[in-house]
Amino acid sequence: MKEIGFFEKYLTVWVILCIAAGIGIGAIFGENMSYLSSLEIAHVNIPVAALIWLMIYPMMVQVDFSSLKKVGKNARGLGLTVVVNWLVKPFTMAFFAWIFFDQVYSAWLTPEQADEYIAGAILLGAAPCTAMVFVWSYLSNGDPTYTLVQVSVNDLILLVAFVPLVQLLLGITDFQIPYDVLVTSVIVFVLIPLVAGYLTNRLLIQKKGADWLKTKFLPKLKPLSIFALLTTLVLLFAFQGEQIIAQPQHILLIAIPLALQTYVIFFLSWVAGRYLKLPYRVCAPASMIGASNFFELAVAVAIALFGLSSGAALATVVGVLIEVPIMLSLVQLAKRWAY
Repeated sequence: MKEIGFFEKYLTVWVILCIAAGIGIGAIFGENMSYLSSLEIAHVNIPVAALIWLMIYPMMVQVDFSSLKKVGKNARGLGLTVVVNWLVKPFTMAFFAWIFFDQVYSAWLTPEQADEYIAGAILLGAAPCTAMVFVWSYLSNGDPTYTLVQVSVNDLILLVAFVPLVQLLLGITDFQIPYDVLVTSVIVFVLIPLVAGYLTNRLLIQKKGADWLKTKFLPKLKPLSIFALLTTLVLLFAFQGEQIIAQPQHILLIAIPLALQTYVIFFLSWVAGRYLKLPYRVCAPASMIGASNFFELAVAVAIALFGLSSGAALATVVGVLIEVPIMLSLVQLAKRWAY
């Protein structure tokens, strides 16, 4: 029986513990935390950038762009992935965020809070999953070759589509987003780790072989990625502590539209995949990649654009909080509907 790794399985638990630890640290050190937020170069917070880079780099090492030679074998599945990830999901996320934060929750949120939560949701919606989709595909018995190809294609599109999409959608919500900040974020948090990961992948396969990379090197990187993720979350909640203690219900308010969006995108992708007559082992991972998020990138960009203590950063972190339980429920649903 296939099982998710110990860390991934209990990611929601770790995030909750990080919330508690971060709030405690923020309460103890108080204003001294502001020093960390001031360590910036070109709108990028240096401590957070280092941590998030350590999170993303191990994921990028897994990506094998030589798999792109197999693009034609699953053209319909890849077409579904591209359409849902880049032409549907960012806009439905923006719509759900606007409906809930600006309309449904208007009695509980200030206009400023609503705008920042919308911005955080948009950043999540414009960053479809890169790494965790390997886990969801494996658990749902998806085709590993197709999954690798769709992740590789998705990463290349991310390099060119993320910035204009975010600028368009945040512009619609009246945020004036500096283009150079977005470009810098993509270079720092996507391009550099992607190139570094690709070069590492090619070099190690050439010298040690693909099996050594998979069974020896990647498992050693995993603890580093885990440490970076948990440390980043503690740091974020150390800055968010006062807001959360004052208004803990905001976690739930943010989680509702994010969860609804996840299920809607999964069902849309699944129905479209069945209509296109995709085999189950392609339809399942094609539905999973759009449903989950590249939350590491969303968190990094939210911090770069709005700051560590912003509502936008909080919204992206709530995306981390709800990701695993929701995606595990979708894995079970996909297996139940297997054909």
